[in-house]
Amino acid sequence: MGLRFKFNLVLLAVFLAGFAVAGYISHDLLHRQARERVLGEARLVMEAALAIRGYTVGQVKPHLIDRMESTFLPQTIPAYAATETLAELHKKYPDYDYKEATLNPTNPRDRAADWEADLVNVFRNRADNREISGQRDTPTGPALYIAHPIRIESAACLTCHSTPDAAPASMLKVYGSANGFGWKLDEVVGAQVVSVPMSVPLASADQAFRTFMLSLAAVFAAVFVALNLMLSWLIVGPVSRMSAAADKISTGDFDQPEFPEQGRDEVAVLASSFNRMRRSLEKAMQMIDG
Repeated sequence: MGLRFKFNLVLLAVFLAGFAVAGYISHDLLHRQARERVLGEARLVMEAALAIRGYTVGQVKPHLIDRMESTFLPQTIPAYAATETLAELHKKYPDYDYKEATLNPTNPRDRAADWEADLVNVFRNRADNREISGQRDTPTGPALYIAHPIRIESAACLTCHSTPDAAPASMLKVYGSANGFGWKLDEVVGAQVVSVPMSVPLASADQAFRTFMLSLAAVFAAVFVALNLMLSWLIVGPVSRMSAAADKISTGDFDQPEFPEQGRDEVAVLASSFNRMRRSLEKAMQMIDG
């Protein structure tokens, strides 16, 4: 088994071990980073919803409130404005889904699903909890979600949601008097939920992982070639020439030139020792012949 083959075998074993360790660590790290990045983008969607809500309450509703007695205008409702606006955004970015999940909603489309109701109840039981994030299984695969509580912080909200008698008649004509009432000040009635399929961060992480591993393999290939060239130039070449010279000297051919002895590395020391051995053997043969 040649020196070069042994060297390549060891180098390959080291690379494969490092490649496996780097792959495991980078795969986990990239998936966690992609997950956090997507959750950060989901938080941005959440902040957009909050901004829409605030804009609706502060700059839209005051101009339309007088018309609510005769005509119900859902555009004055913060939850409706946020849901409708982000539904338009959803058409262009379908991976991000927004919902104002409510336990007892006025609009049936806002009714919380079972898993959303569990989130609402967590917020109701823990008043200090301002955000919940996690992962859940869906028919189309795992999904990430982030949720914020919907808390009744203004008495103005109770105008439409305290009792049917206090609600605008125009709203009752649209939604009836069966749902969306009985809310209380400082009560958590629902949760804003942004959902993102796990396929989004996984696809991003897998693409980054493939790029990293291909780059790592390319770097190894370049290092492998460079080390082999250096091995041939610094070690294998000189040792092979010494081996060939030793073979010829063993048959009495002393016409072989001496090897350069420059440097202090092992090859230079070996060349110096080989040259002394050659001279000693040549003198010994001359003495025998004489």
